[in-house]
Amino acid sequence: MPASILTLDGRLLFLTRILRLFGYGFLSVILVIYLKTVGLNQSQIGWLLTLTLVGDAVISLGISLIADTVGRRYMLRVGALLMVFAGVLFAFTDNFIYLLLAAIIGVISPSGNEVGPFLAIEQASLSHLVSDDKRTGVFAWYNLLGFCATAFGALIVGVLFKILIGININALISYKIIVLFYAWIGVALWFLFGQLSYKVEVKSTQQPLNFAALAKSRLGVHQSLATILRLSSLFALDAFAGGFIMQALLAYWFHVRFGADIAVLGGIFFGANLFAGISSLLAVRLAKRIGLVNTMVFTHLPSNVLLILVVFMPNLTWAIIVFLLRCTISQMDVPTRQAYMMAVVTPEERSAAGGIANVARTLGASIAPLLAVPLLGNPVLANIPIILAGGLKIVYDLLLFRYFRKIKLPG
Repeated sequence: MPASILTLDGRLLFLTRILRLFGYGFLSVILVIYLKTVGLNQSQIGWLLTLTLVGDAVISLGISLIADTVGRRYMLRVGALLMVFAGVLFAFTDNFIYLLLAAIIGVISPSGNEVGPFLAIEQASLSHLVSDDKRTGVFAWYNLLGFCATAFGALIVGVLFKILIGININALISYKIIVLFYAWIGVALWFLFGQLSYKVEVKSTQQPLNFAALAKSRLGVHQSLATILRLSSLFALDAFAGGFIMQALLAYWFHVRFGADIAVLGGIFFGANLFAGISSLLAVRLAKRIGLVNTMVFTHLPSNVLLILVVFMPNLTWAIIVFLLRCTISQMDVPTRQAYMMAVVTPEERSAAGGIANVARTLGASIAPLLAVPLLGNPVLANIPIILAGGLKIVYDLLLFRYFRKIKLPG
């Protein structure tokens, strides 16, 4: 993507995306193992992951619905402070109640992917800054750099953990240092969001928040409500399936099934996110040829078959090969899905529509850990979450194709 397409605001939004996903990437690799180390049992970990996502969903919906009224820059900075809050509390306590508080109120990503209010507001801001015909390409690069940042985060955490252990810092303290680093990323984001100009806003001057008017306007959504609800329902199904294979749980599965250590896990998810990022960029050319919906469906279906095949591999090497092969096509639906959502709504609905869709995805994903963590803890049942994820994602693909393949889009 030529740099001239992006304004200074656009480049700042790309930078915040990179920094945030780097933090999500390294934290998600060690999160479940860290929680086991501090003494939480499987049931507590399942509830913690679920409530982390539920809390993120509520925060995301609340912030994204009012962002266009109160100000996108202001609400992005609020989200950054919630990252700091979660990171600090996770690092300094092993009390389950306090960890639940941090999970519900703060912003933590067990999946290595976007959580909280950032994605919806950044997508709306980028859509505001670029033309319709450039949107899919911009989103592809936005996702590519995010995946690369997650990949390097996963790689760095393995290296950092080995360094800390090598200088005689025990595993628990090493994990806490890594979690504190996540909190510092939130501080950096707070500063960077403050550098954005008024051009990312719907209007150059924001109006006082009027809750009565917001409710009357269907929470910021007007004529696109039916389309947004149907899309969001499908996205929730896809995310529910994805909740069984979020990065923290997959890292734990590789650890339990094959005995992979932190360094190996870092390498696995470095490759996985790197391939996923490249695939999101390739999605742009494919979408121009066959359309957004066809790209989403025809790349997602085979990737889900490969996902199911991972559990039948005889050893770690073959499991990694099939998993990475799956990652070469698994995320081609992400920029196309984002571009599709932004295209079917009006500019003033974009923050709210993105927020509703992201909340639907987060709530869908939040249910899965309660089911997945106990299964992963049982060697006989550990493969079931991955098989369920692949099967449900195939159902999502077929339903998406059925309902949206004939809709024409602008741009």
